[in-house]
Amino acid sequence: MGELDAAGELVMGGLLGRAVEPHAGEHQGHGHGTICLNCGTALVGPHCHECGQSGHVHRSLGAIGHELLHGVAHFEGKMWRTLPLLAWRPGDLTRRYIAGERARFVSPMAMFLFSIFTMFAIFQVLGISTPTDLDSNSARPTVALQHSITKAEATRAKKSAKLAKLEASDPDRADLAADIAEADREIAGYKSALTQIPKVMREGGDEIKEVHTGWHALDHGVEKWQKNPSLMLYKLQSSIYKFSWLLIPLSIPFLWLLFFWKRQYKLYDHAVFVTYSIAAMSMLFIGVTLLAAMRVSSDILIWFALLVPPIHMCRQLKQAYGLRWRSAIFRTGLLLWFISIIATLFLLILALLGIMG
Repeated sequence: MGELDAAGELVMGGLLGRAVEPHAGEHQGHGHGTICLNCGTALVGPHCHECGQSGHVHRSLGAIGHELLHGVAHFEGKMWRTLPLLAWRPGDLTRRYIAGERARFVSPMAMFLFSIFTMFAIFQVLGISTPTDLDSNSARPTVALQHSITKAEATRAKKSAKLAKLEASDPDRADLAADIAEADREIAGYKSALTQIPKVMREGGDEIKEVHTGWHALDHGVEKWQKNPSLMLYKLQSSIYKFSWLLIPLSIPFLWLLFFWKRQYKLYDHAVFVTYSIAAMSMLFIGVTLLAAMRVSSDILIWFALLVPPIHMCRQLKQAYGLRWRSAIFRTGLLLWFISIIATLFLLILALLGIMG
C-alpha cells in the first residue's frame, strides 16, 4: 500500500502545483469554433479574451490521462526550464520571476507544492517513516536500563551456550570469548549507571505522572503523547508536509531582517526567494534519499547534505540581491542561524497542534 499512497501523493502534488500555476504564455492547442463554450463570447483567437478558456476543448478519455500526466510532471515545458536554474542559478530564477518572467517558469508556490509532495512520496516508496514500536516506558530511565541489561544478558547467554558446544581446538572460541567479555562489560556498565539513579526514581519516581496545568486540551494532549508516542509521532510526521507551507511565513520576517534598510526589496521578493529555496532543499532531500537507496556511501551523502544547502543559499542570495561574495557569505551565516530558529518554531507549532488536536 505504500507504493499506492506514494503515487497518490505524487499525483496530488502535481495537481495542486498545476492548480496554482498560471497558464499565461502556454500552448493550449488550436482554436476550435467561433464561440467560447464557457461564457459565450465570440472568439478572436485560440483563447477567450473574456474568461481565458481555450477555444479547443477535449471530450475523450485520453484527454483525462493527458491532463493527469500534464499536471504531475509536464507543466507545459516550464519544469524543464525551471529545474536547471533552481539547481545552479537559483538567484537568477528568483530575480527573473520577480521582474515579470512568469510564463517561462514554474511559479514558486507550484514548485513548492510539487517538491514537497514528491519528497514525501519518495519517503513512502522507500519505507522511510517514524518508528512504530515505541513504548512510553522507554521514557523512564530505570525501565530503559533494565531493558538494556536484560537484552545484554540474553546475548551473553546465547554466546556462552554456543561456546560450550565448541571443541577446545575450535578457532571460533577466541572470538566468542571476546564477545562474552564485551557483554560482561556492557552489563556492568548498565548496572553501574542504574546505581547512579537516585533512590526515589528507582522506587517509582520516574513513573509518568498525570499533568494538571488547568488547560484541559493541553493536559489531554500530553496524556495522548504519554500513552501512545508512536501514534503521535506518526501524526507529527503527517503534519510536517501538510503544514510545511508554514515555513514560508515563518521565514519571510527573518529574511527581511537581512535587507530591511534596502527599500527596493519588498516582502513579495523575499517570499519568492524563500519559496524557491525551500523547493530546492526539498529536491535536494529527494536526491540524497534516492542516492542512499542506491547504496552510495553514507559519508559522501553526509558531506553532500551539509555542504550543498549553504552553498546554494549563498549563490541565491548573491544572484537575487546583487551582492558581493563577502556580503553574501556573511548573510548566509546569519540565515543559517535564523533557519535553526525557524525550524524550532515550526516543530513547536506542530507539536502544539498535535497536542491540541
